[in-house]
Amino acid sequence: MSEVADCATDPGTSSAEFVEMWRRQEPFWHAVFAVVWGAAVVVSLLDDPGTFGRWPTLLLLGVIAVAYVAVGVRGLRQDDGSGLTYQLVAWSALLAVQWVDPGTESWMLFFVLYPQMWAMLRVRLAASGTLLTLAAFGTLRFVQSGFDRTTLGPILITSLISLGVSMALGIFINRIVQEAQSRAETIDELRSTQARLAAVERDRGVQVERERISREIHDTLAQGFTSVVTLTRAADAALARGDVETARERLSLVERTAVDNLAEARLIVAELTPGHLQSRTLVEAMQRLGDAVSSETGLRTEVSVDGEPAPLGGVAEVVLLRTAQEALSNVRRHAAAGRVAVGLAYEPERVVLTVCDDGRGFDPTADPGGFGLDGVRARAAEVGGEVALTSAPGSGTTLRLEVPR
Repeated sequence: MSEVADCATDPGTSSAEFVEMWRRQEPFWHAVFAVVWGAAVVVSLLDDPGTFGRWPTLLLLGVIAVAYVAVGVRGLRQDDGSGLTYQLVAWSALLAVQWVDPGTESWMLFFVLYPQMWAMLRVRLAASGTLLTLAAFGTLRFVQSGFDRTTLGPILITSLISLGVSMALGIFINRIVQEAQSRAETIDELRSTQARLAAVERDRGVQVERERISREIHDTLAQGFTSVVTLTRAADAALARGDVETARERLSLVERTAVDNLAEARLIVAELTPGHLQSRTLVEAMQRLGDAVSSETGLRTEVSVDGEPAPLGGVAEVVLLRTAQEALSNVRRHAAAGRVAVGLAYEPERVVLTVCDDGRGFDPTADPGGFGLDGVRARAAEVGGEVALTSAPGSGTTLRLEVPR
């Protein structure tokens, strides 16, 4: 069971807790050794002295105690050879006790030395040590009997029983310790894996948030700045013609667009809902968006609503509004359309947004391109929605978004 000493001891790990648990058992080991050793000393004092008297036995028992204090305690804590040294000294001393006093009762130290052997040494060494010590004591007893063959049977029987019990108990305890250690290591691996997964999730969350913010900027600020540039050029052209009223009207729209963009920027930073939805319903926001597009570009924008409007929750309404913004922006920049219809249909299980223009259209099988359409699809996927795009050269374009209620 010296594998315990090889466990990782990083603070806070299950392996470290396992090692600490093992170390908390030390007082128990010390107490059992002290009790059994003390009993052996008392029995030696009370028994009839052997051929060489009591003192050799007591001296050898003292050697065992000193060896335990000097290297045995360390052998319980770590696998550095101390345990093997202690076992060699202790068993040699106990074998000497048996030699100087054949009638000794010091064999009771078996009850602590064998468990210590399995606790201090690795399995193969402990098993070999158990076999060698039992063989040594059995041989010595047979020699001390004067090679009396009648004692050979009892010696073999007691040795085999002791060997079986010791091996079974030692291997059983070792398996329990190994299982506990394995579970501690598995728990540490799981915790490490969880930490790595958490780090990956954080990185993924950062990436998703970056994509969300980029979509927000594209759908709001970028489009607003595009409007500002367009209106500024229109105002400049009006001034070049001497049309001051038109120039002022365009500059007024520039100011209004800039104010809206500033509000959107603040809301993006604060992670609030879009400015068009602040204190407004989705239908009102769509109407306001259509009016703004008509005022800024002259593109006739019609907004219609079918069914009974009902709140959908901030996320779904944001998706619908942003999709309408993106679709209208694409119509303004690419379609060369004169009219665009925005429809919002509240059905029992879904809400359908359609944006249909009478522009030049395009071939959907070709690369549709554009970050905006990718953003529309990504937004729709976030709320379980579906996007369909229908177009043909010269036949306009229809964007359809379905969002579950």
